[in-house]
Amino acid sequence: MPQKGRQEEKYFFDKPENVRRVIHSLVVICVLLFALDFVLHRHSSHPWEHMPGFYAFYGFIGCVLLVIIAKWMRMFLKRPPDYYLKEKQGDKINTEQTGKAGGKDVAP
Repeated sequence: MPQKGRQEEKYFFDKPENVRRVIHSLVVICVLLFALDFVLHRHSSHPWEHMPGFYAFYGFIGCVLLVIIAKWMRMFLKRPPDYYLKEKQGDKINTEQTGKAGGKDVAP
């Protein structure tokens, strides 16, 4: 909670108009790059690379696949909800047993 007399520090993305500016800038950049796709000649090695918007489509599919793979990996990488709680409780038990902060790993 901020103290009286002190102003809370404002960051760039705290203002909604700055968020809108960044999003609009990214949209404009994407549209310009897509438009340049029709104008610039590319030296490609595969026939499908000549399709307009191929790299945008390829990038979108790549991002979707990354999200799907990450969700799949989460099933076997995630920890139980009380994983860190158990660790803290175990540290508390070690402190009570040894009488030292930090348990048995603390040097004398």
